[in-house]
Amino acid sequence: MDLKQLFEKAVADSKNLATRPDNETLLQLYALYKQATEGDLNSEPPSNPFDFVAKAKYQAWSGLKGKSTEDAMTEYANLVTKLQNS
Repeated sequence: MDLKQLFEKAVADSKNLATRPDNETLLQLYALYKQATEGDLNSEPPSNPFDFVAKAKYQAWSGLKGKSTEDAMTEYANLVTKLQNS
């Protein structure tokens, strides 16, 4: 199975986890997914200072700047596997 197929399987598997991951893990999954599918974040931070969810998502994704698509896909798949086995 190549990396893209492994990543796509992990994305599907992430929707069927036995338990819902904590918020920090969900942010990590979000950021890795966005980095893997869209690359580096290139938009302005959220303008509403009280939109804490958007701000957290922005910070999580921007923290991965420079990470390659392949590395993000691999880390995403590994994290989903870890969550499935816990």
